[in-house]
Amino acid sequence: MTTELCMLVWSVVLGLVQIALAATCSVGQRGLGWAASARDEVKPPLSGIGGRLDRARANFLETFPLFVAVVLAAHLLQRHDNMTVLGAQLYFWARLAYVPAYVAGIPYLRTLIWAASVVGIVLVLAALF
Repeated sequence: MTTELCMLVWSVVLGLVQIALAATCSVGQRGLGWAASARDEVKPPLSGIGGRLDRARANFLETFPLFVAVVLAAHLLQRHDNMTVLGAQLYFWARLAYVPAYVAGIPYLRTLIWAASVVGIVLVLAALF
């Protein structure tokens, strides 16, 4: 398995962990009854760490499809070089660092980490041209 595909697999694991953490906080704040229901009743947004975990999860889900697309395109086109490896690693490690930075509420650092993950996507994308 290439490094890029390995980083893709680990990113899926990271995404699942983020979903589980956000869901756990949601159940903690809203109750198991709400989580098991059809959720027709509108509840206020999650607050505190639960809200931050949920927003970090949502942010991950915004960037992840782009990462999947460029990694799979690079794999299918057999574009595998130092730039694609660096891009895939940068994306994964930045997304991993993003969660604790967001939970800790460190605004500028969180933004820099997010930007690093986007640069990772762009590096893999650039290898496709």
